[in-house]
Parts: sequence; C-alpha cells; structure tokens
Amino acid sequence: MSRTLARRRAAGFAAALAVLGAGIAVAVVAPQRPAQAASTLAQYAEAKGRYFGSATDNPELTDAPYVAILTGGEFDQLTPGNSMKWDTTEPTQGQFSYTKGDAVVTLAQQHNMSIRGHNLVWHNQLPGWVSSLPTGQVQAAMENHITNEATHYKGKVFAWDVVNEPFNDDGTYRTDVFYNAMGVGYIADALRTAHAADPGAKLYINDYNIEGSGAKADAMYSLVSSLKSQGVPIDGVGIQGHLATQYGFPGNMQQNLQRFADLGLDVAITELDVRMPLPETAAQDATQATYYTNVVKACLAVSRCVGITIWDYTDKYSWVPSTFPGQGAPLPWDANLAKKPLYDTIVAALGGPTTPPSSTPPSSTRPSSTPPSSTPTTSTSPTRTPPTSAPPASGRCHVTYQVASQWNTGFTANVTVANTGSTAINGWTLRWTFANGQKVTQSWNGTFSQSGAQVTVTNVSYNGTIPAGGSTSLGFNGSWSGTNAVPTSFTVNGTTCA
Repeated sequence: MSRTLARRRAAGFAAALAVLGAGIAVAVVAPQRPAQAASTLAQYAEAKGRYFGSATDNPELTDAPYVAILTGGEFDQLTPGNSMKWDTTEPTQGQFSYTKGDAVVTLAQQHNMSIRGHNLVWHNQLPGWVSSLPTGQVQAAMENHITNEATHYKGKVFAWDVVNEPFNDDGTYRTDVFYNAMGVGYIADALRTAHAADPGAKLYINDYNIEGSGAKADAMYSLVSSLKSQGVPIDGVGIQGHLATQYGFPGNMQQNLQRFADLGLDVAITELDVRMPLPETAAQDATQATYYTNVVKACLAVSRCVGITIWDYTDKYSWVPSTFPGQGAPLPWDANLAKKPLYDTIVAALGGPTTPPSSTPPSSTRPSSTPPSSTPTTSTSPTRTPPTSAPPASGRCHVTYQVASQWNTGFTANVTVANTGSTAINGWTLRWTFANGQKVTQSWNGTFSQSGAQVTVTNVSYNGTIPAGGSTSLGFNGSWSGTNAVPTSFTVNGTTCA
C-alpha cells in the first residue's frame, strides 16, 4: 500500500459544517475514504492512445516498495536506464552479457509492460576497448554489437534508441569514435544494421535539447529528412525532455514535434524530468507543474506522439543530484515514494480529473532529492469537533474546504469557490482563522498570506473571474500539532460568514 493511501485511510473520517451569513454559504468537509482506487497515469494516457512509462535500473529492483509502485499499474512501459548500454552488454570485445537487461525485460513481461531498448550506439558509457580501436575496425565492431544485442532482444522490445545524442548543442555532429571513423554515415549504417537484426522494432534517434525550435532541433530535422530521402529505415525521433525550472520552457514545442511527424515519423518523449535548484520552493513547484503540463499537452496535440516516459518516477533514484550538484526534485514521486502534487498536475494534463494536488506532504519540507534518514509515520486521525450543520440557504458563493490527506505533522486541504449567483465574480478574497495554530506551508492556485492564525487568499491572474455557475479550486499544504480542527468562520470579499 502506498504511503499516500495509508495516510488517507488513517484520516478516513468525515465532518461537515455549513456556515451561513450575508448571502454566502460555506461547507467544510473533512477527509473521506475513497470509494475506489484512482485511475493511473498509464490508463489516462491509454485513453488518449499513448503510453506512459518510466525508466528504471537494476539496483532499484531490490527495493520492494519501489517495485510495487513501478509495476502496480501507473506505467505501461519501461526503459532500462543503463542495463542495455554498451559498457554493460559488451564490456570485453566479443563477450556479451545480458543478465541485467534480461531482468528488466522479465519484470516488464510479468506485468504486461512494453520495453523501449536504450541504447545501441552512444558516445558515452563505452568500454575502453571501443575507444581504443583502430579507425578501420570501428565499423565492424559497431555492426557486430548492434547485430548481437538487437538479435538477443528481438521480439522483446518495441523500439530501439539506435543512435543516442549524435549532436552538439550548436547542431554540429559530435566527434566521437564512430563519427571520427565513419563520418555521419555511421548513423545510417547503425539504423540499417539494427533493422536487419530486428525488422519488427521501431528505430529511433534520441537526443536532448531538441524539444523546441533551435539549432540542435534543426540539425536533427535535417538529418532525419536526409535519412528518409535515402530510404534508410528510421521510424521516429526521441525527444528526451530533461528540463529545468531556472531555464525557459522550449519554444514552439508542439510545432517542433509536428514537423517531425509531418515527415512520416513517430515522436516520443523519452526521458522526461524537470529539475530545480534546491531548496525546493512553491514558485519552482509551480513552474515545474507548468513545464510538465506543457510537455504532456504538446504530445497529446500531435497524433504521432506515441507516448511519454519519465526518467524514473521518484526523486529517490533520480540521476539529477549526482549530475547537477545543488539541483533535484525533478519527478512526480518524492524520495519517500509518496506522490507529490505534481502527480495530480500530470493526471489533469492527460485529461483526468482537474482536482488540486492532494497527495503528499509539502515540498518545502523536502530539501533535496536525497532520501531522508527516516520517513513520516502515519498517524491516527486527530480529535475533532463533532460535525455540525446549518440549513442551506441561497447565496452568491459556495465554498468547500476539504482536508484531503493528513499525516503526523502535516495535512493537505483543497478549497473550491463556486459562484452560485447570476453574474460573474470579478476578483475575490477569502479569509479564515485557524483555531489550533495550523500554518500554511505551501499553496497553489491562489496567493496565500498568513498573519498569526488568520489566512488570507486572493485570486491569481488566471482565476480571478468566476462566471455565474462556475467555480475555481485552490489548495495548500499545512502543518498542525495536537488538533487540526476545521475552520468555523470565513469571509469572502469582506462578507463575514457566521
């Protein structure tokens, strides 16, 4: 059972309070046990004709809670992070080992998940003997490696990243051992060799920093256009998607994906994560959520974008902290294997419920992607004031305050402001007072401030207008100690609610 579900079950009670006054009715609802399990990322993606996958690696497979989530239905596709690369599969020339790759393939087969092969030719993670080869021996060694590995996994992988990262950021070709020996022709040769070994697999070229328009994306477009015109077997372009909140979102991503698709190629988001400088902040979380949303929507808008793979699903095993010191928190599960609010953002982008984030402790308490020495313990529900209610009355606004999940020192609350009047609300301010010293620690979809026990929330730019019959949702993570009683007094736009 996931930590999120455990918390929700531990907080499995309900209380409702309707507060009436000056034309505003406020309903307060405490957590309820879910009637049924939520749909998964894979299910939402499949409904759109895509897959939703995760990378993984052999060391992680000894972590039973991690594997339970990995294979529990959230994902329908796996990419081995390292176990199919050259240094693992052919560490000594002519001596092949597939034990690690086979372990990932077997896991996928046991859980009806597809496998993306990663990768056959790359300038990095090469055993020393490859880089030391005389120029005249490189082509034969490359072809032998591709043939052996692609034949071994024939029928077990649906796609191969045949050539990985062939370009520098300025769009020039990377001068690795293969390019130095064979020129740009090594790419076509690698694709033809892979096709001969496994004609049924989709063949991709995969690279980073080609998500949006720019020199590198243009170079990739020119390459695959040339390959297509030559009749070289190529089926798709892999768009890695290693993004960062401190940099702008790639421009024209949807249009860029579409131009590759217009060549008759599939495109796939192959290694998605969005890192940030640490410590994590609410502002960076919001940017990260926007970036994930933008990527998902760009893929859904292009019919030949076949799926999305995140580069492992949890901060616990992310590559980011060791590669980019001082950065982390790039994934939708935290280092304790708990879902972040980001998870709900991805669900919404895939066309699922647009409920606010509701599943994890505040990100401000997660200082890095390094697993903490201990994890939060699930607590029983705190003592609460017995639910009371007042008769409903007509009014212009209806507000629902819901404690969605709760753990030993924290909780998540969702708030919905509905306009039940006949005209639009243009700009709103919501206030309440906590009775037990609770503190707002992170928020979304509203500008929160707190002075002592009083909380004030004002609209942000995109949700200030609530049309008649419409609503807007916001939420926050908070801290509590001892008792977490629901608020009993609210004002909306200065009107006090009894």
